[in-house]
Amino acid sequence: MSIEFQVPDMTCGHCVKTITGAVNQAAPGATVTVDLPTHRVSVTGTDQGEKIEAAIREAGYEPSRV
Repeated sequence: MSIEFQVPDMTCGHCVKTITGAVNQAAPGATVTVDLPTHRVSVTGTDQGEKIEAAIREAGYEPSRV
């Protein structure tokens, strides 16, 4: 299963690191792929979309599920 988020306020490498860490904490074992130019975050290996979205929000970003 793959879950995708659009994160328009993700703008730099620090953002990528912060979001990746938040997702890894929320869904250990999931694979996180970030495409910074398109502001997309893809998460595979979990079905916990709401938990991941909440973790990204808690990290200070505004994700929307794609």
